[in-house]
Amino acid sequence: MTEVRTDAVVRERTGRLRPVGVVLLAAGAALAVWAATRAGGVDLAARTGDSARAVGPVTVAVTAVLAGLAGWGLLAVLERVLRRPNLVWRTVAVVVFVVSLTGPLAGVGTGAKLALAGMHLAVAAVLVAGLPRSPARGDVRGR
Repeated sequence: MTEVRTDAVVRERTGRLRPVGVVLLAAGAALAVWAATRAGGVDLAARTGDSARAVGPVTVAVTAVLAGLAGWGLLAVLERVLRRPNLVWRTVAVVVFVVSLTGPLAGVGTGAKLALAGMHLAVAAVLVAGLPRSPARGDVRGR
C-alpha cells in the first residue's frame, strides 16, 4: 500500500510553504477579502465596456492562482539565469502590483473599488513575502 502525504505538497521539511502552497494561500487571502466584502453588504462588480459584471469567488480564486503561477514561473526562470533572482523578482512583482491597481478603478462604486484593491494587495503581499526562497548556505544566489 502506498502512503500519500498531502502535507509534503504544501510544506517543505523546514516548515516553509512550498510555492504551490504560497499560490493557494494567495488565492485564499483574496477569497477572504471577497467574503468579508460580501458580508459587509458590498456588491462586487466591475465595468466591462458599457456593462457591469459581478465579481464572484471563482473569478477571484482563478485570477489569484493565475497571478501566482505567473509569478512562480518568472521566479523559476530568474533563479536559473540571474545571480540575484529574489531582488529582481521582488522588484518586478512590486511594479506589477502597482500597475495592477489600475484594474480596481473599473469597480462599480467606492466599496467595490476598495475591495478589489484590497484583493490585489492581499495577493501581492502573500506572493512577495512567500515565493522567493532563502538561498542555501554558501549560495549567494537570491541575496
